[in-house]
Amino acid sequence: MADRPDTLEHAPLGRDSAYPEQYDAGLLYPIPRAANRAPLGIEEGKLPFVGEDEWHAFEVSWLNGRGKPIVAVARFRLPADSPNLIESKSWKLYLNSLNQTRFASQEEVQSTLISDLAAAAGASVGVELLAVDDSELTPQRLPGECLDDLDIEISGYTPSAEHLAAGEEIVEETLYSHLLKSNCPVTGQPDWGSVMIRYKGPKIDREGLLHYLIGYRQHQDFHEHCVEHIFTDLMEKIKLDELLVLARYVRRGGLDISPWRATPGLTPPSPLRLARQ
Repeated sequence: MADRPDTLEHAPLGRDSAYPEQYDAGLLYPIPRAANRAPLGIEEGKLPFVGEDEWHAFEVSWLNGRGKPIVAVARFRLPADSPNLIESKSWKLYLNSLNQTRFASQEEVQSTLISDLAAAAGASVGVELLAVDDSELTPQRLPGECLDDLDIEISGYTPSAEHLAAGEEIVEETLYSHLLKSNCPVTGQPDWGSVMIRYKGPKIDREGLLHYLIGYRQHQDFHEHCVEHIFTDLMEKIKLDELLVLARYVRRGGLDISPWRATPGLTPPSPLRLARQ
């Protein structure tokens, strides 16, 4: 895996792929984060935020020592400072390679996942295996005030920080919207999501913020980079004291992803899953 060119040109996304019959860690396809961060002015090793990418996988299964299938929901956490993200289709193919593979215990499955994903990401990765009926999987609501009922006129659907503005009043509040949508940079398929913004600083103009968020509607980028784009635009335009940006993307292909980026000291409410996940 380390010798393979980690570019989208060679990624399995957007290609016909045979589903594997046996375990294969080489299916995981890492993509360096640096190339997408450079246009935002983010230098490698000098991140302006902390955060992680939280994934849920709903199609996890393997065989126990006697050949009986076991099913679970997996939660993965990749740190934002890992050199690589992992391309989603390769992740799905990898997880499916466990389907006909025997493992002595759930602990062996977990340790295998931790080792393989860490090798691909270039950093330690958190892995939890949850029972399908686990109460943590019950849908919840985002905290804060929803922006979606604001009656605004939209004329453009590409992100522009020019819509972001703030007054002189200093506030601490949480806002959210379910109108986030971006598009896969490879296949063009829509990625639907909800976004929560928790901040302390000059009060952000809500109509402008909603206009800005809707601007991602025709934007092509990975989930993680959309969140980093929103974070950097807000920090540069509004000069906030504290900021947390969390996106909860709709499940696609048995996987959902929830990246978050924040100023040091802020963490998202967790666990938190929405109805569309």
